[in-house]
Amino acid sequence: MHTRRTPRRTRRAATLLATAALFLSACSSASTTTTASSAAQAAAPAPLPRSTPAALTPYYGQKPRWRECGAPGFQCAMFKAPLDYARPSDGDIRLAVARKKATGPGKRLGSLLVNPGGPGGSAVAYLQSYAGVGYPAQVRARYDIVAVDPRGVARSEPVECLDGPAMDTYTRTDVTPDDQRETDALVEAYRTFAEGCGADAPKLLRHVSTLEAARDMDIVRAALGDEKLNFVGASYGTFLGATYAGLFPSRTGRLVLDGALDPSLPARRLNLEQTAGFETAFRSFAKDCVRQPDCPLGDPGTQPEQVGRNLKAFYDRLDARPLPTGDEGGRRLTESLATTGVIAAMYDESSWPQLREALTSAMREGDGAALLVLSDSYYQRDADGSYSNLMFANAAVNCLDLPAAFAGPEEVRRALPAFRKASPVFGEGLAWASLNCAYWPVRATGEPHRIEARGAAPIVVVGTTRDPATPYRWAQALARQLSSARLLTYEGDGHTAYGRGSRCVDSTINAYLLKGTPPADGKRCS
Repeated sequence: MHTRRTPRRTRRAATLLATAALFLSACSSASTTTTASSAAQAAAPAPLPRSTPAALTPYYGQKPRWRECGAPGFQCAMFKAPLDYARPSDGDIRLAVARKKATGPGKRLGSLLVNPGGPGGSAVAYLQSYAGVGYPAQVRARYDIVAVDPRGVARSEPVECLDGPAMDTYTRTDVTPDDQRETDALVEAYRTFAEGCGADAPKLLRHVSTLEAARDMDIVRAALGDEKLNFVGASYGTFLGATYAGLFPSRTGRLVLDGALDPSLPARRLNLEQTAGFETAFRSFAKDCVRQPDCPLGDPGTQPEQVGRNLKAFYDRLDARPLPTGDEGGRRLTESLATTGVIAAMYDESSWPQLREALTSAMREGDGAALLVLSDSYYQRDADGSYSNLMFANAAVNCLDLPAAFAGPEEVRRALPAFRKASPVFGEGLAWASLNCAYWPVRATGEPHRIEARGAAPIVVVGTTRDPATPYRWAQALARQLSSARLLTYEGDGHTAYGRGSRCVDSTINAYLLKGTPPADGKRCS
């Protein structure tokens, strides 16, 4: 699944997620015909025993060696976890952990683990660039803010798949094929990506699941000396946190799951519902854009449907003739890169003016540079042409967590009407994007399932009504599943809610983290 957390205060550092070519495509080499209703009945992983197995005792008892790292006040250490929990003697995986110690005053409340989403987002980078300095002062005063890069991500033995030039080729591949030749080219791009990942880390790819990452968090909890895990997870981080609660309900402390996923849905349904979420966000952007004097997509009074058709017409022109960007390597703005740039701005309404200006430059002046900047930020492509491992880790985790959305191009073609209905603007591209993991070298180990976490302390689930990446209905669904959930609703735009400007949301979550007082179930903020 592909979600992202983008705090307003540090856009570049927290651009922690997806691409139009990867999105919510959970991957494996097998087809899935699972329906939403049958998937919801799948058995969840059983809670683990409270006692620590003897084979895991050395991991739970490890003493980290902290060292100063990054800005003053930050410490880093490497932790060990078994690569394969079923066979702990087969070897270790090294996990990068960072923390910002509680600053006081007030009684220390222990550690607060944070995860920004993805899968594939670096929690360590998120801590150092945002959470360790941007979380509310009263929270930072009472908690050590701790981040763990999940296995396969960033500093924790990262999965690598393609070099910079190969990724440049991959990101500009046409994801709305018009004929068999273009379809074959898209399939070949997905195969090349998957083969690159498999060649780099064939053994690691079998052990980067969310289930294993959640078990890693319990090792970190114990090594930090905390009896219970306190956690704020955004976007995909909500799946990680909910999985932890399901495995270790008695060790679950204060959990905030912001921008929630629904673990009971199969990949195709997730992709389709996220597609509808981006359409909802685009319609909000369209209404805002036409109220501005410089909107290139329509005049005041233009309906969102026509704004969407105007954008689609622009995409069609790019498909035939990409625009120059002034890029030193000669990259041009293709339809796929432009779509990614537009989608990048859907996560945060504060990006709408930037998107409007970028579209104006491209549509009226023939300059694709600004849209390319948005696309590059989404892919975490640096100025030197290198990429972070975000895209690689994203696919690797998704491919293991759920069976593939589609087995091949014919299944995509049959699903196109449903995706176009969900989003006339993005539907076709997101349907084809959901094919990417059909060619993955490792079969999925997870299945859709409900998570109840019976016996866990109250868990706060947060949903934003016009969230593009994690539709509000997912938060409602997760809150219904978790036995102790309290649903907090933010009526607004953008992806996630905590720390994004709502005093109501922030004060409610702060009260829960600091006093253990959860909100009344169903509380709404605007």
